[in-house]
Amino acid sequence: MLHKLLFRAASRSIPARRLFSAGPMCLKNQSQIDISKLTQKEIQQLRSLKFQRDRQFKDRTAAYYFTSIAVLFLGLAYAAVPLYRAICARTGFGGIPITDKRKFTDDKLIPVESGKRIRVSFTSEVSQILPWKFVPEQREVHVLPGETALAFYKARNTSDKDIIGMATYSITPGDAAPYFNKIQCFCFEEQRLAAGEEIDMPVFFFIDPDFATDPRMRNIDDIVLHYTFFRAHYANGGAVSESANPQVMDSGSS
Repeated sequence: MLHKLLFRAASRSIPARRLFSAGPMCLKNQSQIDISKLTQKEIQQLRSLKFQRDRQFKDRTAAYYFTSIAVLFLGLAYAAVPLYRAICARTGFGGIPITDKRKFTDDKLIPVESGKRIRVSFTSEVSQILPWKFVPEQREVHVLPGETALAFYKARNTSDKDIIGMATYSITPGDAAPYFNKIQCFCFEEQRLAAGEEIDMPVFFFIDPDFATDPRMRNIDDIVLHYTFFRAHYANGGAVSESANPQVMDSGSS
């Protein structure tokens, strides 16, 4: 259709070369085309051609725009989880105990002798697809703000395969989480247990001395530290493959 219009334009002294090279943009400038020498049908064809090319340009622009938005949100989705966990680890948001070691200064590790002792209870849970037994070795400890404490959990792999597990944790009540600091914890790393293996898992923690002076903590006498172990999915549905590193694989502070 276009080459026929160009032929007629050339035979009627229309600047066809400019019409062809400029594409749809030239159609916006009607002064370049002698409309009086074209039939009504040819004018409609030119207008239709301009409309089609403009629509193609808009469609491509919209496609690029939505593709960029999709890529952006995909990147945010991948970054959201580690970013959320990093923020929680530094601020205690969402009932996550603080694990930022920059907060473990010497002045924070001085017991507040005039403060009240806080009962810290330990609870545990295991995912249904993880064939482990996981229980605290002590039900509770009583600590002063600023006083360090060491507690243990016991884990045993009841299956006939080596399995990697990963623990998540939370503090109840959530308002106390910003004051609960873990210096060392098995939850900082993925844990590999051989078939039938049983190990003790330590957690070394303290409650920030500022807990004793915060009016919001006045009525909080009990804190619960809860762990849930999940199966880490790697080769063979979570079992360690023969080529896997037999050592514990570090996943970073969470």
